Amino acid sequence: MGAQKTPATMAANRANVEFTLHPYEAPGKASYGEEAADALQVARERVFKTLVAEVDGELTVGIVPVHRSLNLKALAAAVGGKRAALAESATAERATGYVRGGISPLGQRKRLRTVVDSSADDHTTIFVSAGRRGLQMEVSPTDLIRATGAVTTGIATGE
Repeated sequence: MGAQKTPATMAANRANVEFTLHPYEAPGKASYGEEAADALQVARERVFKTLVAEVDGELTVGIVPVHRSLNLKALAAAVGGKRAALAESATAERATGYVRGGISPLGQRKRLRTVVDSSADDHTTIFVSAGRRGLQMEVSPTDLIRATGAVTTGIATGE
């Protein structure tokens, strides 16, 4: 793996998660997930972004398809909280050890509560960041949920 070794790929290996890496040219504009879907020619429904939010003061990860938004109220409810707001980029980067646009749900510096949108179950495999911009990891939703200790419920909104 060499240059493709990231904390996410190492965590996946430790958790016995099968994955396929998909590198791509990352122009690095604002919509990293949609850029990844387009570059890899994968339906946006199968590419998921990892967002960090604060739920009642505790950092929590929401994983939703790149073409949709995170429903903060649903995320809070999924973890038994009342209020949620997206975390500042610097806070998310510090907690996860990754840069914005490359935050992976796997191999984070600190293990955070995680919720995966239930639409992930509609696919045999989904794509998530492998820990850096320009590198996606194709993984089964079941393996991702197991490795992150996530709960699954509807937390995405919009189209």
